[in-house]
Amino acid sequence: MKIARYLAHGQISYGAVEGDSVKELSASPFEDFTITDHTHKLSEVQLLAPCVPTKVLAIGLNYSSHLHDRPAPEIPMVFFKTPNSVIGPGETIIRPKGTEKLDAEAELVVVIKDRCHKLTKANAMEHVLGYTCGNDVSARDWQRDDRNWWRAKSSDTFTPAGPYIETELDPHNIRVTGRINGKEVQSESTTYLIFDVPTILEFITEYVTLEPG
Repeated sequence: MKIARYLAHGQISYGAVEGDSVKELSASPFEDFTITDHTHKLSEVQLLAPCVPTKVLAIGLNYSSHLHDRPAPEIPMVFFKTPNSVIGPGETIIRPKGTEKLDAEAELVVVIKDRCHKLTKANAMEHVLGYTCGNDVSARDWQRDDRNWWRAKSSDTFTPAGPYIETELDPHNIRVTGRINGKEVQSESTTYLIFDVPTILEFITEYVTLEPG
């Protein structure tokens, strides 16, 4: 199922995308829901960020192709991005004053289904609702100069996401491609992930409780 979050006639709803239409859900996809008959054309709604997360955790240096003769990390390199940085598809990325080097990083985004803590590799995927596309916008000069990545990764608008949550997807056998103005600037296969999704979720939830989103 493809799930969208959208604005129509002043109301924000979730819906199931079918062709060029979206059918409204009776509740959020993080609850028990049914697909209603209330239908909109996708061209008539504004697609929003596919969910409203309470936190965004990202993994650095997780493709073997990015190592460049460096040793692979022994544990996932986790960093936080603020929820305020999340925007929807087609929204404008704003370059803050003081940075001259913005990069786009296309990413696979995991959407969590329910509140979870201390997961194992064996049960982690039971708590995944689905996957969406993300752009980990990075201010490289701040990333280099600051003691941590707070503004380099988390400035407002630095986490575009969407347009949909795809619930039927193998996260370990897809190609993540980034394009700027139609030109391909990045292409990576998730078969080259150093840490797979269950490993990452097990590691994170040992210390941090994850919420839906």
